[in-house]
Amino acid sequence: MTPEFQSVMQQAAAAKSLSFKDVSRFTPTDIRLGIQWLMAEEKNDLAQALADAGIAIYPQSEDILAMAGLLAMTREDWSLAIELLQDLRDVQQERTQPMTYRMLARALYCNLDPAEAVQTVEQGLTLWPQDAELLAELEAMADRLMAVPASGLHS
Repeated sequence: MTPEFQSVMQQAAAAKSLSFKDVSRFTPTDIRLGIQWLMAEEKNDLAQALADAGIAIYPQSEDILAMAGLLAMTREDWSLAIELLQDLRDVQQERTQPMTYRMLARALYCNLDPAEAVQTVEQGLTLWPQDAELLAELEAMADRLMAVPASGLHS
């Protein structure tokens, strides 16, 4: 994070507000680092405002989409996390990393869509068939799904 951007972030954190004009002067990397810093300072509302501004300015930025997705997961805003991580996957296409697939699958699972979560992990495994963490995620999801009692089966 540049010293200028760090100064803007510190002022924004103190004032608990952020100017779109201030944010628009900086790079996606600066914005990502600002979001990280605000999250570390437990200023998640301001981090969300910065993420929203960053996405408005740089809608195709992998850095901002990834960090905004992580922030949404931290805030347990599953539908926003899903939207952002799907956007990230759309931008990255065949370059989508295993971590993105895992984060998206977890958001889907937490949003009560286990079938889509499993399908997402399986899509990741088509690109990354040997990824140990994706394989472990698939196994963990299968174990959790097997442990869930079937409702409505009793007469």
